[in-house]
Parts: sequence; C-alpha cells; structure tokens
Amino acid sequence: MGDELKKNLGAEIELIAGSNGIFDVTVDSKMVFSKSEQGRFPQADEIISLIRQV
Repeated sequence: MGDELKKNLGAEIELIAGSNGIFDVTVDSKMVFSKSEQGRFPQADEIISLIRQV
C-alpha cells in the first residue's frame, strides 16, 4: 500500500506498526480511513481517492 501511495501521489509515507489488525490512514493528523470503523481492509485506489479529497 505504501508503495502505491508513493507512486500515485508522490507522498511521504510513514508506516507505524500496530497490533490486533489495526489499519488507519491519516493525512495531516486527520483520519481518512480506519479498518476498525469500516470493518474491512481498503483497496489502494480507495485510499488514493480519499487522500486526494483532503
């Protein structure tokens, strides 16, 4: 996912290891996706779209 974001957005990506299957995506401290809230893992194109909206 990190490589896809770098390639498509030219973004600086920081991956932070979590536990218990946590997968959250934040942009400038704003949550754009949370696996625990959505109940599923996102597709790369979905995350790219959400980031572009911020």
